[in-house]
Amino acid sequence: MAHGLHFGIFRFAILAAVILAQVYLFLYIRRIILCSDRRRPLVHGVLVLLGLIMVLICVVNLRTLFRHHLAWVNPSWEIRTFVFYLPAVWIFGSLSSALVLGSVHLVGGLIKMIVYVSVKSKTAPDPGRRRFLKASSVALAAAPFVMSGYGAAYVERKGHVMELTLPFGYPMRVVQITDIHAGVYMVREDIRRYMDTVITLKPDLFVLTGDFISDSIAFLPECLEEIVRVKTRYGTFATLGNHENWYGRLREIEAVFKKYDVPLLVNAHKVIQVQGRSFAVAGIDDLRSGQPSLARALEGLDHNIPTLLLTHHPEIFPQAAERGIVLTLAGHYHGGQIKVSLPYVSISPAHFITPYPEGLYRMGRASLYVSRGIGTTFTPVRLGVPAEITLLHLT
Repeated sequence: MAHGLHFGIFRFAILAAVILAQVYLFLYIRRIILCSDRRRPLVHGVLVLLGLIMVLICVVNLRTLFRHHLAWVNPSWEIRTFVFYLPAVWIFGSLSSALVLGSVHLVGGLIKMIVYVSVKSKTAPDPGRRRFLKASSVALAAAPFVMSGYGAAYVERKGHVMELTLPFGYPMRVVQITDIHAGVYMVREDIRRYMDTVITLKPDLFVLTGDFISDSIAFLPECLEEIVRVKTRYGTFATLGNHENWYGRLREIEAVFKKYDVPLLVNAHKVIQVQGRSFAVAGIDDLRSGQPSLARALEGLDHNIPTLLLTHHPEIFPQAAERGIVLTLAGHYHGGQIKVSLPYVSISPAHFITPYPEGLYRMGRASLYVSRGIGTTFTPVRLGVPAEITLLHLT
């Protein structure tokens, strides 16, 4: 109940921000157009047309974003481009543009007021300076749209392979995929390209840490059909994410995984024995939207066996380390999906809500790796956070 309330507030906040951004940008563009030398009837016609287009784009994207189930499996390229991608790029670009312009105008207004008070007189306006400021303002307004389009179009469809070597107690090659988010922004063709890359890595073990779907279980069968193309020595194991819990029922999801013979570890583990040696793979339900139980996942498991824990949210890491789990793999945050990298610090939304946004973390002898994942949520845009396929050389 509390989660549903928080999610509802979040969605309302997004809706309010989108509407305010459209109003702000429309008034900004209107002011620029009215300052032109064109005839008034033409100007008003352009403004009406612009307003209608902005409303249409806004309605189309918000319908996609807030519809509980969007089970349009494998839409055509034209539909994806004009119905889904372009409105999504516009909405994300407009939010960013309104934020940038609002900040600049606020700071500029404060500076102008300070200068006016200090000199206590008005100087004659400089036409050249005014034209420069207007051109700069237009460039600032346009930049977020360009970046948004770039972030949606240039998302690598094969994924960046992140390799690292970690101690485990049993040598093998493990490939992790997380946050596929199969849906209108991640269709079967996209998933196939990622799985082709996984196949070339020749993993001994293939693990998936949740969020297979975006907003409908209808996308799960084709997603799993591509996943089972990956053949490994020790098998493929998966655990659930918040999107599976939001948009599906556990029994029906388990039935789909069983149909495609993909072991689903929900508060459970599997011991794998090879030539007198063994290791375990354990998985827990999503920490926020499921019913996770680390105790049940490890129940009956020999503490001397090296154990790999699969979890969607990484915040279980301290408890896992305390229980002697050597390695925990997680995802969920997409590395923030939008990240600004400065000389000594990187900033993304994920950095404000979790101590484990992406990458490797250690606690004593235990390790946690949080993958950026391959899919997107809310918007199909990734900036500064490339999609990731993780290859772990365990020793």
